[in-house]
Amino acid sequence: MNASDLREKTPDQLRDELVSLKKEAFNLRFQQATSQLENTSRMRQVRRDVARVQTILNQKAQAAAE
Repeated sequence: MNASDLREKTPDQLRDELVSLKKEAFNLRFQQATSQLENTSRMRQVRRDVARVQTILNQKAQAAAE
C-alpha cells in the first residue's frame, strides 16, 4: 500500500480501509495464537498500513482545520 495511493482517497474511504485493516490484524493475531499463522511478516505489514492510514487521515483533518 502506497501513501500516494492513500492520499488520493477520501476520508470516508480511508476510514473503511482502516476498519478492514484492523479486522485483518485481529484475524492474524487470532491465527498466531492458535498456531495457524503461516505468513508472519503479514502482521508487520498490516500494522504499518494501519499507521500509514491513520497518519494520512490526521494530515487531511489538519489540512481541513486550517
